[in-house]
Amino acid sequence: MLIKFFYTLRAAKLPVSVREFLSLLEGLKAGVIGAEGPPSVDDFYFLARTTLVKDEAHYDKFDRAFSAYFKGVDLLTDFSKDVPLEWLRKHLELELSPEQKAAIEKMGWNELMETLKKRFEEQKERHEGGSKWIGTGGTSPFGAYGYNPQGIRIGQDKSRNRSAVKVWDQRAYKDYDDNLELGTRNIKVALRRLRRFAREGSELELDLDDTIHKTAANAGMLDIRMIPERHNKVKVLLLMDVGGTMDEHIHRVEELFSAAKAEFKHLEFFYFHNCVYDFVWKNNRRRFAEKTSTWDIIRKYNRDYKLIFVGDATMSPYEILQPGGSVEYNNEEAGAEWLQRLANAFPKYAWINPEPQGVWQYRQSVALIQQLMHQRMFPLSLAGLEGAMRLLSK
Repeated sequence: MLIKFFYTLRAAKLPVSVREFLSLLEGLKAGVIGAEGPPSVDDFYFLARTTLVKDEAHYDKFDRAFSAYFKGVDLLTDFSKDVPLEWLRKHLELELSPEQKAAIEKMGWNELMETLKKRFEEQKERHEGGSKWIGTGGTSPFGAYGYNPQGIRIGQDKSRNRSAVKVWDQRAYKDYDDNLELGTRNIKVALRRLRRFAREGSELELDLDDTIHKTAANAGMLDIRMIPERHNKVKVLLLMDVGGTMDEHIHRVEELFSAAKAEFKHLEFFYFHNCVYDFVWKNNRRRFAEKTSTWDIIRKYNRDYKLIFVGDATMSPYEILQPGGSVEYNNEEAGAEWLQRLANAFPKYAWINPEPQGVWQYRQSVALIQQLMHQRMFPLSLAGLEGAMRLLSK
């Protein structure tokens, strides 16, 4: 069985050696897992990842290969442990007509949270197709694979209707690949409009024009003239949305990220999810363990940094306007407060949106972000990038 698992990892382009695979077998034989009872899939997952994967950059490849091999086995830690999995077992996905969707009432924020608390206290068994309990395939605001214009998604593998105001499950996001080979130079060309060069340091470069002029003036006697080396002086602070609806735009954002790292010598980047709150992070695998305070970002980087947000701005309006509105945790201050602080700290800022500009008008959250950004939102297109770089270079 594990021989095929080894070849599955190799087929996924993971640099797994025979020596590492033998270490995994030795660990199993020595009873590293299962000492207190039958080993679980979770136990094997973590042991295999520890022995076989030596670089965190390969965690995402490992997760996908592991998932493909074990075909639907619950691989990772149960992030919804307070919700019995039987309640969320999928039998059907609810599809409604536009008229039926319009007839379903939505709750306000406070009512939604209070009602969820009551459901936990009252519910004792699995439900399906209803409008009240935590379950599947219904119109309840709590559960999976159904429909409600405003609810809390629990136990569903990904977004379907983009209407959840909170997501119960903790999700693993993948870092954007900054080494992606670009298929076009257009993004680099657009970003290059922002670069500003200045000469500084010791005299390291030959000034050919001045050397020719001085040599001619010196009756042909060579008079070599040197000038300081030119350096790229532009400083960029890049904040990128990751996970959720941004999964649809991974390739284009990776192209932008790769181009930015190639063009800007002074580039600092961080991740956020949907909206910026009191912390951001560098590593998506450790986003709750290795946080960077947004206040520290504001204090550390000077006002001469160009601030660029990259995100689709597609979320519940609560995530922008409401304390506690984040889909992942209870933020003490609204996202709008943090966006305004960042805009005040870095006067030259812009928001790059990978969503087609034609759909912006149908997203209430996009209109809110545009208002907070003082209409400095640009599409992730050649014309959009040129417009953003032109604005930032003024």
